[in-house]
Amino acid sequence: MRMLAQALNQYRLGESEAEKVSELSALAARLSDSIPIVVSGLLMDLPDGMRKMVLDFGSDTESSGYCLLRGVSVGELPKTPQAHEAHILDGHPTNGTLMLVADLLGSLTGYQDEKSGALFHDVHPVRGEEARIENSGSVAFDFHTENVHHPLRPDYLGLLCLRQDHDRIAATRVSSVRDALPLLADDEVAELRKPQFHSLYPTSFTRDTTGPRPSAGPHPVIFGPADRPFMRFNSHNTQGDHPQARAALRSLATALERVCRDLVLAPGDLVVLDNHVVVHGRTAFTPRYDGQDRWLRRFYSLRSAPLWAQRMMRHPRVLPAMTEIRGVV
Repeated sequence: MRMLAQALNQYRLGESEAEKVSELSALAARLSDSIPIVVSGLLMDLPDGMRKMVLDFGSDTESSGYCLLRGVSVGELPKTPQAHEAHILDGHPTNGTLMLVADLLGSLTGYQDEKSGALFHDVHPVRGEEARIENSGSVAFDFHTENVHHPLRPDYLGLLCLRQDHDRIAATRVSSVRDALPLLADDEVAELRKPQFHSLYPTSFTRDTTGPRPSAGPHPVIFGPADRPFMRFNSHNTQGDHPQARAALRSLATALERVCRDLVLAPGDLVVLDNHVVVHGRTAFTPRYDGQDRWLRRFYSLRSAPLWAQRMMRHPRVLPAMTEIRGVV
């Protein structure tokens, strides 16, 4: 693997800092149905070092596209669920922790089409869904932009580890477009910048629909300034319209693999990703369904939803269904 020039930006909470975050998280957990302004008063009380790291990361001064907060309290936990149980951690302090970090970066956001608009997503294996390329699977999950099909994709997402897999080998894989593009030829980058790609809706958005999955596009895979590029790519769902485009996608996937960093998250580790700069994935692991399987929690954060979208939202933090907004943006 090519050595990366920039180290991962990380911050470890001290004991007193972790206690303070736990106190604030318990308060924030009661406010998940509130508009962001209600939570904003808690943000200034977060430990200075933690708040500075997250805000610096959000300002894009950290071009690596990801940062790691360690030492977060995960509180008391039930057994890892073996089925889809959306409300198993209702009111749990980790809801507050995820909300505080999401609101530091923008606004905690859900999608009406995904998990019925849930704001906190439990990532754990589900029996019978091992091969699904989504949260409930345990097979390898290749690189992807979160909600690649969506015109209002998350600006950031976070993954908080509650439990590791039994063998402590499952890794969250993170790869930056800004590390990968120097490995590509100029003509390949030029192909990736053309609006000639389509991305299928992920299966998490189409669980309750029948027939072929719809797709979004045409769109470019690479966009933005040459020295600070952005990416919109899902190795499972993004397709090129002609042979040159497909060849460029393969080269990009190879380059992303070469510059990838595998993060084996331990309980209390919260990795935060810039969804426009890095893609992420997961290595395979073997679940045992004994109540102690790997369990992460995920949040999405959007810097700002358009006013028209805000006025269509039935919940102050949940974006409307794609059937309502497709074609608008």
